[in-house]
Amino acid sequence: MKGIIFITGATAGFGEAMARKFASEGYDLIITGRREERLEQVQKELIEQYGIKVLPLIFDVRNKEAVNTIIPMIPEAWQNIDVLINNAGLALDFSTIDEGNMDDWDTMIDTNVKGLLYVSRNVIPWMKARKKGHIINIGSTAAKHVYQKGNVYCATKHAVDALSQAMRIDLLPYHIKVTAIHPGAAETEFSLVRFKGDAGKAANVYKGFEPLHAEDVAQVAYFCTTLPPHVCINDLVITPTQQANAYYTYKETD
Repeated sequence: MKGIIFITGATAGFGEAMARKFASEGYDLIITGRREERLEQVQKELIEQYGIKVLPLIFDVRNKEAVNTIIPMIPEAWQNIDVLINNAGLALDFSTIDEGNMDDWDTMIDTNVKGLLYVSRNVIPWMKARKKGHIINIGSTAAKHVYQKGNVYCATKHAVDALSQAMRIDLLPYHIKVTAIHPGAAETEFSLVRFKGDAGKAANVYKGFEPLHAEDVAQVAYFCTTLPPHVCINDLVITPTQQANAYYTYKETD
């Protein structure tokens, strides 16, 4: 067993892809998610395919009480977490700020910012005690540039960027690495969730160019954990070749 990786939002997209990548490299996994059936299916597949150990934790990162109850109760043998990947996140709504849906705002802030904090607050003390660990926070190109109608989502990812910098400062005495990975356009459930199940709108986002795939981001996350103990990639932006930043994308036309 090489170590233990803790991944939030592991039922689909980046989270699932990262779980599969680390499992293929022989790591044991703690995976979290809201969808119990899907999480257990991922657990079963990883164990059967790679012969590793997998601990599934079913909770919503937005639920502070659940996070503060479930994580501290994991068995002691699972508490030696080598890498925490704060992946759970989402975008909802695509409108000007004066027409935004306040419930969607709450969901994004509670998931992307507060959820990351709740999970980190519970895991970091174990890393501090060992003076060892690596935290990877999944941000977005939206953390670097604000785009039209992205307002609150962009604000949450700017917060992830700021929190990553703050963690890096606060955890310096404990030799804990902190890496922020900011993916650009990636074809996962992201746009389908943002447009609330409208498959046509979701597909149109990626029309005319090849977007990132979840496996691309998983490969980058894994690479960041393979560097020597004295080396840390602090901040990394990854985009498709035809995307320059959050709002410049070149799309081929028929």
